[in-house]
Amino acid sequence: MRGVGAIIVQLLRFALYVGVHVLFVSKLVLFDLGWCFFYLGFLLFLPISTPIVLQLLLSFVLGWSIDIFYDTGGVHAASAVLLGYLRPWVLRLLTPRDGYDSSDSVNIHQMGWQWFIVYLSLLVVLHHATFFLLELGSFRVIGLTLGKIVVSTLFTSLTLLIVQLLFFPNKRSGR
Repeated sequence: MRGVGAIIVQLLRFALYVGVHVLFVSKLVLFDLGWCFFYLGFLLFLPISTPIVLQLLLSFVLGWSIDIFYDTGGVHAASAVLLGYLRPWVLRLLTPRDGYDSSDSVNIHQMGWQWFIVYLSLLVVLHHATFFLLELGSFRVIGLTLGKIVVSTLFTSLTLLIVQLLFFPNKRSGR
């Protein structure tokens, strides 16, 4: 029964992240240069023990859902799948000395500020670089594209950091 409950919780999280992004956050734009990709929180905050195949599938479905709402032709899906593919590599790169517990999740309170900021900024900048380079389709306006990548990375990272601080528990469950 615990497995069914976990699936339902993840489905609700998926709907919440997509819904909040589509209805509210997508309207927030900083100086026509920075966009907040709030829906990435769903992928970034998945449990650490999530299998890679499931991460890739969830990444595609999430990106495809956003592509449907914005008619962007697969740019969100491609960027999200890359994020889902690179997430285990980044987690392996940032593995603590004692390793991860099987119950660990990506949580600033469990992993610490330094770990979380490196994890978040690395994956968000890789996603945004992919997204904006695919959106542009060439290297003609690379200065503007780099500006979009930097400002959007800061905007998205700050928003997801606030979400972590406000809505994720301070203590490990079961301890």
